Amino acid sequence: MDVNDMRVAVMLLGLVLFLGIWAWTWSSRRRAAFDEAARLPFADEASSLDSHGEKR
Repeated sequence: MDVNDMRVAVMLLGLVLFLGIWAWTWSSRRRAAFDEAARLPFADEASSLDSHGEKR
């Protein structure tokens, strides 16, 4: 096995890893968890405002 075979093997491993992460990310089972995580930055902001929309 020469260096070019190793390069091809590493490239294919990286491609498989990338496609696996991509499929996991776009999985419908993960949608609720990712939507909740996307709203986290706004949760602190909403709880720190008083009834008039001003910061406490």
